[in-house]
Amino acid sequence: MLGKKLVTAQKRGETRALCLGLGMVACSMMMYFFIGITIVPFYTKSVWTAETVCKVLKANIKDEVFCSNSEGSEDEEIFPYPCLQVWVNLTASGQEVMLYQTEDTLERNPKCSYVPDKLENSKEVKARIETIASNFKKYQTFPCYYDPGGTQTNVILSRLYPSKGLLFAFLWPTLMFTGGCLIIVLVKISQYVSVLSAWQ
Repeated sequence: MLGKKLVTAQKRGETRALCLGLGMVACSMMMYFFIGITIVPFYTKSVWTAETVCKVLKANIKDEVFCSNSEGSEDEEIFPYPCLQVWVNLTASGQEVMLYQTEDTLERNPKCSYVPDKLENSKEVKARIETIASNFKKYQTFPCYYDPGGTQTNVILSRLYPSKGLLFAFLWPTLMFTGGCLIIVLVKISQYVSVLSAWQ
């Protein structure tokens, strides 16, 4: 009687462990799919893949410009801000090119090197842009990214999705997938050993 209870409890435990492993594998596949349709296209779309050193030539704040948070947005979402233009000397080619914060900055406003998020306080936006301009004048040399194919003549300060970020995004689903497969394999080994012991 006790033996039957132990066998039943063992089967229940194996079933739960098997469901856990299958659930982990399914969740990891969903995470892979989500990363594949969101992050990977932005990573492959970016042409600024080569890293070099940029030296600041000039960092000027022009008159205020207007920027919209998104395409087709309402008038109340359009806000003014000082336009910061940073020109750098590209070490790789020796050209004088304009610097942008990220790929998204160029798409939102190609006239300015930095596009702030919408803030209610315009003084805070102005102070932030002045601080950024002073930092560029203070730190003359820094790493930047350029297009080795020559499609884009400008450079960016940082990529939205760098290689390390992409690898980190794939790390968690990979660990979950590996753990789920390991649980399934261990359950199958346990079942095989139980059948072998019962046969002997």
